[in-house]
Amino acid sequence: MFTGLIIEAGMLHSLDIRGESGTLSIRCAKLLADAEIGDSIAVNGVCLTVTSIRTDVISFDVSSETLKSTNLGTLRRGDPINLEPSLRLNSKLGGHLVSGHVEAVGTIRSLAPAGNAVKIEIAAPQAILRYLISKGSVAVDGISLTVVDVLDDTFTLVIIPHTGVVTTIGRKKPGDTVNLESDLIAKYVEQFVSRERKEEQKSAKTTDASLLDTLKRSGFVG
Repeated sequence: MFTGLIIEAGMLHSLDIRGESGTLSIRCAKLLADAEIGDSIAVNGVCLTVTSIRTDVISFDVSSETLKSTNLGTLRRGDPINLEPSLRLNSKLGGHLVSGHVEAVGTIRSLAPAGNAVKIEIAAPQAILRYLISKGSVAVDGISLTVVDVLDDTFTLVIIPHTGVVTTIGRKKPGDTVNLESDLIAKYVEQFVSRERKEEQKSAKTTDASLLDTLKRSGFVG
């Protein structure tokens, strides 16, 4: 589990893809101070497991599913990468709950100045948009951000200068892709509500059937 608060923008050292899977190596500094083999790290919002640590480079195995459903496979040597260690019980929850399970890849549609900030519009599938609300949270390349508007096939964000400097979002341009994860709580709420409705419908059908049987036995219904 993560919070979407990036502690460091590392740099891609290498991406070695063999067959359908591969190994991703990142040059970093802050993350290494406390990292151990087996740790879960959010890499551009993707939860990966540390498999190797050497000097200033940390490595991860990347599965075929991860390469297929995220933008990690498009990275090139030298590209910046958002990094966040997993949440601890004594950690500050300054962002929102992020699982590191990317649901879709979005595309930057436009960027426009908004005072000293930048307004970004991101094209996303309905599987993401259905869980977004104005002033709600979304993880973009692992960054916890606040949604401004939800449109037909896009949503917008405003990026303050600090976020633009310490993460990769400030270096994005139209056409670039980003990993997206909607709010975990929204998905749980939908699941609970959906399950409750199904139970209510099932109960109503059972009650109706019982009532009809009673009426038939009493001769009111043929």
